[in-house]
Amino acid sequence: VAAIPEGLPAVITLCLSLGTRRMAERNVIVRKLPSVETLGCTTTICTDKTGTLTSNQMTAVLLTLLESNGENQNGKIEAVEHDVTGSSYSPFGSVSGIEREESISIPNGTVADANVIMTLCNDARLIGNDDIADERATKRDGEQFTIEGEPTEASLLCLVEKLGPIDTAADFTTDTDSPERLNPSSIASRNNRHFAKNYDRYATLEFDRKRKSMSVLCSPIDEARTSTDGSCQLFVKGAPNSLLQRCNKAKLRNGEVVQLTPELRQQIDKSIASIGDRALRCIGLAKKDGSSLDPRLWKEHQQYNDCLKDPNTFAEIESDLTFIGMVGIKDPAREGVAESIELCKRAGIRVIMITGDAKATAIAIAKDVGIFEDNLHPSTDNSQGAFEGREFFALPESQQLDILRTGNLVICRAEPSDKQRLVKMLQSIGEIPAMTGDGVNDAPALQQASIGVAMGISGTDVAKEAADMVLVDDNFSTIVDAVEEGRCIYANMQAFINFLITCNIGEVISVFLAAILGLPQLFSPLMLLWCNLATDGPPATALGFNPPDPGLMNQKPRPTSEKILTPALLLRYTAAGLYIGIATVAVYVSYFFDHGVTFQELSTWSSCADTSSTTCSIFTDLAAPQTLALTTLVTTELLKALCTVSVDSSILTVYPWQNPWLILGVLVPFGLNLAIIYSESLGIPALGESFGLVPLQLEDWGHVLMWSIPIIFIDEALKYVFRRKNVTAVREG
Repeated sequence: VAAIPEGLPAVITLCLSLGTRRMAERNVIVRKLPSVETLGCTTTICTDKTGTLTSNQMTAVLLTLLESNGENQNGKIEAVEHDVTGSSYSPFGSVSGIEREESISIPNGTVADANVIMTLCNDARLIGNDDIADERATKRDGEQFTIEGEPTEASLLCLVEKLGPIDTAADFTTDTDSPERLNPSSIASRNNRHFAKNYDRYATLEFDRKRKSMSVLCSPIDEARTSTDGSCQLFVKGAPNSLLQRCNKAKLRNGEVVQLTPELRQQIDKSIASIGDRALRCIGLAKKDGSSLDPRLWKEHQQYNDCLKDPNTFAEIESDLTFIGMVGIKDPAREGVAESIELCKRAGIRVIMITGDAKATAIAIAKDVGIFEDNLHPSTDNSQGAFEGREFFALPESQQLDILRTGNLVICRAEPSDKQRLVKMLQSIGEIPAMTGDGVNDAPALQQASIGVAMGISGTDVAKEAADMVLVDDNFSTIVDAVEEGRCIYANMQAFINFLITCNIGEVISVFLAAILGLPQLFSPLMLLWCNLATDGPPATALGFNPPDPGLMNQKPRPTSEKILTPALLLRYTAAGLYIGIATVAVYVSYFFDHGVTFQELSTWSSCADTSSTTCSIFTDLAAPQTLALTTLVTTELLKALCTVSVDSSILTVYPWQNPWLILGVLVPFGLNLAIIYSESLGIPALGESFGLVPLQLEDWGHVLMWSIPIIFIDEALKYVFRRKNVTAVREG
């Protein structure tokens, strides 16, 4: 009974279950229980940018158009930036330097074209919430407006509302009694509806990661809702670098079309880089008139479906384009992400950001959230640890592995397949990677990763099924919280293993030592059973609720090969258990010494024949010394439980009352033990008699405390020695 920690399997399972409950409170849903333990070993977090590191509440803050500062074609053409006011998904705002009427006064200018492209190359919706548009709402209250669809596309719809000819804010009032009041649902997309009604969108060329763009075929319609031959147009939006390669012309703000010269391309490239340096996502806008399109794509010929069957032809269709302009979209970093990444650095966890953004944009965002240091200048220098996906995987494999071994990284313009390749390479060099994902294409990487983390808000069902855990709030900080919780769970398992094994060693040593010394029976089987069930189980279970150690996230990830019971820890447990055993036997022997029995007489008690003598008569009733020994054993073990609120930290650093369940788990068994000892005073003497226990006197309690309290100092000394040893090992490492 004393040698086997029979409660260990149940306590471990309970600890893991409690950990999953605490994780759920921190917005992590654990789907596979073993992953809880693996979290503590995580060495690398491979994370998406959008929605995880950032808030995924896109807001267009910049519109760049090509403008000429001269009266003729010899005038210098410049890429001019126009700031956009407003925030979130509110349609209220304006664009600096551009009047709302310009899209009507210059119908063939780039302002009008940009409005049309952003409206038609879009599957998102702006939605006004009338329910919260009461007298307390303000004109710029973005909470009144929500979206359906992709946040990036929704930000373009908001820009159209700020750029279009209808001043929505002027028609909106919070006065609910005003007869002229328009509800949010009425004004959410007024400008978008204005532009959309003039075109029939009859075909869509879906986005793919190779050409990095999407486009729509549209036919202008007149008041009679009819279209003319050859009047269809192709409107395109996508990554500006990719679009620019397929453009041979550019349109100026005044409607003039010019050839896209190398000098003009260079100027646009500089503007793209400048936008990226400010951590803005850049979306390029372009178009192609019907006269340049294959006639089979015209709506009236009814052959466009046949032409669009093969997606490999989309890039050819989206060629010879006319460049219109660019939109800079800000996706602010989530609150607390920078602090979480700093915590990862202290915890020895590297962060790899995976994004579809351009390199300059990715580097700027990496600096914003602390993945890269601020003093690094965004450039194409790979020493910063920023690579495009194809660029990284084009390197020799040995160089790829060397890069993956050191520092934080950014992989931009990444494909879904790149994630799985990264996971395999990280695992090949002994890393324990956690990988985030939300799409169907991310499922193989999530399944391959040591910890697959799916997004709860934006994630698909396929991604969630493949993952080990799901983030309810899609937040990077939640991943770090989960890692901390995983480390805490592992530390708690070590804590109750420490307690159980120490106590079991103490019980075994006490019984074994009593037998070696030839002492009378130390404990009855019922006493040992009571000690195991009542005084070992509840405290061990309560240790599963221990709070995280203060320095838990300042330690390096533990190796997966590390055993939960290392030789060093076993030595600690044995030393503490040895004292418990010696103290129990010592208090037992001291009882006989106090009653005039010598050690020689005690060790030869079985040969004592004259029970009428004082010396021999004491051996006929062992209830008093056994009660004293059992109480000392129970008290020492419970004090040991209080010390085990942390495996390594001092009891003066992590106080026992920081775990209220531990206090309860100690007081209840101690109270039950007192109830049995003093059962006669409670009116149930049979209870104490059944256990063979008798009431203790005040002087007996002095002996109990004298032999029990030293376990606190011994445990603190052992913690100190092993802390110093660990510090030395870290310094030498």
